[in-house]
Amino acid sequence: MADFMIVLTTTDTQEAARALSRSAVEKNLAASGQVTGPIETTYRHLGTVSHGTEWQVTFRTSGDRYEALEEHLVSHHPYDSPEVIAFAIDAGRAEYLEWITRATR
Repeated sequence: MADFMIVLTTTDTQEAARALSRSAVEKNLAASGQVTGPIETTYRHLGTVSHGTEWQVTFRTSGDRYEALEEHLVSHHPYDSPEVIAFAIDAGRAEYLEWITRATR
């Protein structure tokens, strides 16, 4: 696992996105959570193409906190099977990456 990660999820309401962002940061599972939206989404579910509006939450975390963050998001998410995807941060300013480490302890 990478030392630092960007983790994404989406929710159906701004309030749910804000709640996930706040609770993950309060529990030191993420250094930050940014809520973006509304965004339009098109998706296939149960064989049907649908459209909707969602809010995206982007988290910054350390690699060793990813599993706990994922568990938290799934257990507190309004969706039955939420999107939780992660990308490695391959490079970044040393001071910023050190802040992520401190904020997730």
